[in-house]
Amino acid sequence: MESESAISALGALAQGTRLDVFRLLVRHEPDGLAAGEIARQLDVPQNTMSAHLGILARGGLVRSERHSRSIIYRADLGGLRALTLFLVKDCCAGNAELCAPLIAELTPCC
Repeated sequence: MESESAISALGALAQGTRLDVFRLLVRHEPDGLAAGEIARQLDVPQNTMSAHLGILARGGLVRSERHSRSIIYRADLGGLRALTLFLVKDCCAGNAELCAPLIAELTPCC
């Protein structure tokens, strides 16, 4: 991952509603949710939700798929993985034993 991509992803998450959307979509993996359902669950107007979903998509954190008349959004776990790896790539200056607690925390979810 390049720095610009990481900045875009972090910027997408640096807003409360978008962070809530991403966390909601992670909880609904692998099925995802329709945009209207995301808006309903988070009590956000649909047009506002569309803007938030677009920012998250451009940040590489969500992807969409058309199902008939609905667009289903899913968390892009590959994008999250790439961002996380970018952030910890040089963790602890290469001292693996110092990174062990972080790796242990991340391992159960992956």
